[in-house]
This record gives sequence, C-alpha cells and structure tokens, in this order.
Amino acid sequence: MVSEHTEADTQERILVVAERLFREIGYQKTTVADIAKLLRMSPANVYRFFPSKDAIRQGVAFRLMSEVEAAAQAIAAGPEPVPQRLRELLTTVHLMNSERYVGDAKLHEMVASAMEEDWDVCKAHIERVTMLIGGVIGEGAASGVFHVEDVPVAALCTCNAMLRFFHPQMIAQCVNKPGPTLDQMIDFIFVGLGYRNAG
Repeated sequence: MVSEHTEADTQERILVVAERLFREIGYQKTTVADIAKLLRMSPANVYRFFPSKDAIRQGVAFRLMSEVEAAAQAIAAGPEPVPQRLRELLTTVHLMNSERYVGDAKLHEMVASAMEEDWDVCKAHIERVTMLIGGVIGEGAASGVFHVEDVPVAALCTCNAMLRFFHPQMIAQCVNKPGPTLDQMIDFIFVGLGYRNAG
C-alpha cells in the first residue's frame, strides 16, 4: 500500500511540474530531462512512471479535464433548482476552459494538438461532461421543468449548442467575433428544452 501511495504521489508530482513547464516554455520546448531536473530525479526515473513525453502530456490533459469534471459534478449534485444548476454547470465549464486554455497561449497549444489528434482522453471527457448535463436535464424532465422526449439527445444538442463556449479552440477564435453572449445561448437552450418559466 505504501509503495502504491508513493508511486501515485510521484506521478502527480511529475504532472504538476510538467504542467508548469508547459505553461512557462510550451509543450514543444519542454523535454523529459527538463521535468526530471526540476524534480531532482533522472529522466530514466521519469520514464518509470510515464513511457513517453506524449504520455505525460496526456496525463496533464487528463488532470486538467478531471478538475473541470469535478466542478461540474459538484454543481450537478447540488441542492439548487434544476434550471439554476444547469445554467451554472454550463457557465462553469465555459469559464474553466477559458481560464485554463485560452488565457494561456502555451497551454492552449498543447490542448489544440490534443483536439486535433482526437485523444481518447478528450473523447472520454466530452462524454462525461455530456452525461453530467444529461443528468440535470433528466431531473428537469422528470419533474416537469423541462419538456424533452429524449434526454440523451437533448444533452448532445445542448453540448453542440455550447461548442463555441466549450471548445478551447472555438473560444479563442470567437473572442472578437459577433455572436450570442453566454447567457443568450443558455436562454436559447432553455427554450429548446421546453422550459416554460424562462425569465
């Protein structure tokens, strides 16, 4: 058990340092030797925990995405009324993605390549966020707050409608382009979900 904890702690330390370096000098310029040096360990030791630099990058991406999912999960499970929870969940995913990826050009570069390569970690993240959104929509449908016939489809439509606000590359590209505000988009989604008490 002790060795398992130590191993997990070391993996976490490697990911924390890697994320810091990715932010400071960029993913492309960061080497495994740079990460090892900051941790005062040999590159060979880093490779004991991660088989490649790409595996470290995936680990960093997973860590960042897991934090977004944890925040979304906490909101989805909260005591607030369904419409308030859904609005807060959609807003939080947008704000966290904006702060983490768009405001940080070097980290954005890493995430952009992740999206382009269609990593499994990205696909799994999108599925988990869609499921959390679907859970809240399902509660609303069950209580009559929302009027939807197919909750999974409604969740997919909601996520697709939010792409401009969720997808790091689209957030960056749309910053100065005309379009609805975040609240206007969420209001539109609520109409699509059959919410009768908007406003």
